[in-house]
Amino acid sequence: MHFLVTGHTGFKGSWLTLLLAHKGHKVSGYALNPEPESLFLNGGVADFLESDFRSDIRDSVAFETAIKASKPDVVIHMAAQPLVRESYRDPVNTVETNVNGTLNVLNASAKSDSIRAQIIVTTDKVYKNKSQRAGYVESDELGGDDPYSASKAMADILTQSWIKSFPKIPTAIARAGNVIGGGDSSKDRLFPDLISAYRAGQPVKLRYPNAVRPWQHVLDCLSGYLALADYLIEGGTDAIWNFGPREDEFMAVRQVAEAVGKMWSIKPAWQPDEGAHLHEADLLALDSKKARLILDWEDKLNFEESLERTSDWYKRVESGTKPLNATLDDIKGFLS
Repeated sequence: MHFLVTGHTGFKGSWLTLLLAHKGHKVSGYALNPEPESLFLNGGVADFLESDFRSDIRDSVAFETAIKASKPDVVIHMAAQPLVRESYRDPVNTVETNVNGTLNVLNASAKSDSIRAQIIVTTDKVYKNKSQRAGYVESDELGGDDPYSASKAMADILTQSWIKSFPKIPTAIARAGNVIGGGDSSKDRLFPDLISAYRAGQPVKLRYPNAVRPWQHVLDCLSGYLALADYLIEGGTDAIWNFGPREDEFMAVRQVAEAVGKMWSIKPAWQPDEGAHLHEADLLALDSKKARLILDWEDKLNFEESLERTSDWYKRVESGTKPLNATLDDIKGFLS
């Protein structure tokens, strides 16, 4: 099959491109240019693409042109402004990218005769956060206390309405949590900060050490998206899906830092980042029983294995392994 991935130059997009190519699929991508030192650049991911469209997801004409040119079987939409703190700095760009960008994808896909399935990726942060320990289920209320969360909730609601109003293309929403894996170079994300500090032999500074998140290896998350694509192609109609680890895998930020710090022989592994910080949710959890029961999907890697595999990726690259080879080795090991 031919997949069109939006946001393919990003962290998850690069992993998804390589995963799909390894599984024998054709892959095209639509995104902005990659960040310096990204996995996309360092791993030569462009070499695995049928078509590599570089434009803003807010450009409706450019995206419609990409759909017409590539004629994909499946669209996986991940292009976004994905950072909470950046959304405070630039809320207009965040909303325009995440809401109008999603609208452009839905509208262009509706005009296509090639697309057999479409997945719109939102986030666990679309749920109205009640700081509950129990995981949110797909029918729970949506909300958003920061510009990023609100924009993704708006994109989610837009997609739900689109599915009911324009049902031509089988479409589903995928909500996932905090993914980790080798090659993430994004700012304001935990693992890049951990590796940067530990390479320098220093503890990492944490803004919210007690914040709890559903940590998950990127390949477990992406395998859920692909299971959902198969479900849609086979005629499935359920529209909203959570993809997160089991409840006993939800861990605080400090627990991640301590576990990875031990792997790098750094002690103490972290120290509090003093000062005022913008609001971020203190507890996020997903209930993914539906995906396990209906899609027969399940995480292959538990919390410790996910951290070990991610940390090992950076150690291998630091020792001279090419980023592409380290990533493909992880993909082959995961699939086997």
